[in-house]
Amino acid sequence: MSTFKIKLSIYLNYFVFAILLNSVGILIQKSINTYHVDELQASSLEAFKDLSIAFVSFFVGSFLPRLGYKKGMLLALALVFIGCLGMYWGNSFTSVRILFACVGISFAIIKVSVYSLIGLVTNTDKEHKSLLSSVESFFMIGIATGFIIFPLFYSTVDPDAWLRIYLVLALLVAVSFLILLFSDFKINYEIPGTSLKNDFIEMIKLLKRPLVIVFAIAAFMYVMTEQGIMSWLPTFNQKVLHLPEKTSVYMAIILMLSIALGRYLASLLVKKISWYAILTVCLLGAATMVLFVLPQTQKLSPKEISTLADVPVIAYVFPLIGLFLAPIYPLINSFVLSATEKIFHSPMASLLVFFSAIGGTLGSRLVGYLFKNIGGQKAFYFSLIPMSILLISLIFFYKIQPGKKNIRDK
Repeated sequence: MSTFKIKLSIYLNYFVFAILLNSVGILIQKSINTYHVDELQASSLEAFKDLSIAFVSFFVGSFLPRLGYKKGMLLALALVFIGCLGMYWGNSFTSVRILFACVGISFAIIKVSVYSLIGLVTNTDKEHKSLLSSVESFFMIGIATGFIIFPLFYSTVDPDAWLRIYLVLALLVAVSFLILLFSDFKINYEIPGTSLKNDFIEMIKLLKRPLVIVFAIAAFMYVMTEQGIMSWLPTFNQKVLHLPEKTSVYMAIILMLSIALGRYLASLLVKKISWYAILTVCLLGAATMVLFVLPQTQKLSPKEISTLADVPVIAYVFPLIGLFLAPIYPLINSFVLSATEKIFHSPMASLLVFFSAIGGTLGSRLVGYLFKNIGGQKAFYFSLIPMSILLISLIFFYKIQPGKKNIRDK
């Protein structure tokens, strides 16, 4: 299979899962408004999604190269197709939980496959960082698309009209499945000549590498920050900024597009500017947004919102934090993968996804707890803690890379 076709498969699958995976913010809001659960119960959706990702990703990296990336992705697409239909017919909070469990399991397979394939189709560190940033940027385009199409199915007459979106999503998954099924997906990659048990043990041994330990902390803290903001932004817009439900979802698109733009710009800048300098500036910029923009929410009072011109300025400004958050995740992922032998890219990707998923679960859960107990105005200030730890981790990243070259066990 040509490199072009591999990249096409990567982009297509990432686009479909971007819509499904990151609809959790919309479903949190819908669960509160439609299924009448409280904020803490609604935050469990992130756990159903991310714990499924964490559990599956921890084991999938060892056997996925043996199963085959194509077969793995086909199985993932089939499972999420069933989940979409189950959501449409189930129409309950339990159905939402099952859907995100299916999406989580499937995305773990897709993401480990994608991260492994990127390592196989790139030859240099800069090329790897550029492609990974580009793919993650496209992922954000998919998320933004989801935030656009979901409200199109809202209806004041039929409260269940929004469920039809899952028939459309099931169709998209089916199309992706068929394209992948009939693709000539042939690629040469090395499979260890040991048993599956030994492969798993080798994956665990990767945790002994200092760079991997620092990454685990960094990935955990980043996703805790990003998912905490992303998953709760529609609810923040509705409850704190007093926007109508549909408008609150539309305004959240700014965050997704700003992250997409930030990752695209990072894919260009990293070829000319030090990744360390880019990430340092981004972390400081994100913290500045929290410290100086969020206080403006205290001055807001409810008012009629008829057009976008009536929306408070802060609803446009705060989501721009995505420009600063955007480059962090793909660049640190790329840095660690580039510093790992290609034969270990699949198990390494499993560890990356595992720690990211755990961070996402705790981030959303904590923000949900804060929303319920101290209010939405103050909940997002929590993000300053993981941002500070991220900055410290970044310093360690820079110091422990031996000669700025690949890390290999001696």
